[in-house]
Amino acid sequence: QVQLVESGGGLVQAGGSLRLSCRFSGVTFSYYGAGWFRQAPGQEREFVSAIGRNGNTAYADSVKGRFTVSRDNDKKTVYLQMSALRPEDTAVYYCATKRTILSVPPYVQPGQYDSWGQGTQVTVSS
Repeated sequence: QVQLVESGGGLVQAGGSLRLSCRFSGVTFSYYGAGWFRQAPGQEREFVSAIGRNGNTAYADSVKGRFTVSRDNDKKTVYLQMSALRPEDTAVYYCATKRTILSVPPYVQPGQYDSWGQGTQVTVSS
């Protein structure tokens, strides 16, 4: 049973940076792709970024050039480096995962994932 624990959220001023972490446990990390999603109050959960088993990445247009997703197989952790943050980036950020075959590209739909973390709040003040 995979367990995901997110950390790194907080309050930051517009233009600032944060790095989110998603620590895996209970599984062989390298078998899994991972994604980041976010949900603001009153809005649907939306795709932010994803990384496949082979390191291929995908980004929402709204974060391209500002966010970078990465993975450390030794530390069993996926990271989301967020820079040039904007007030509209304010949301609860969730890490998600699904075991995949090596050649599968990163999943970008929430329904493609079957395990989720508890979320971490990111608040960007103007």
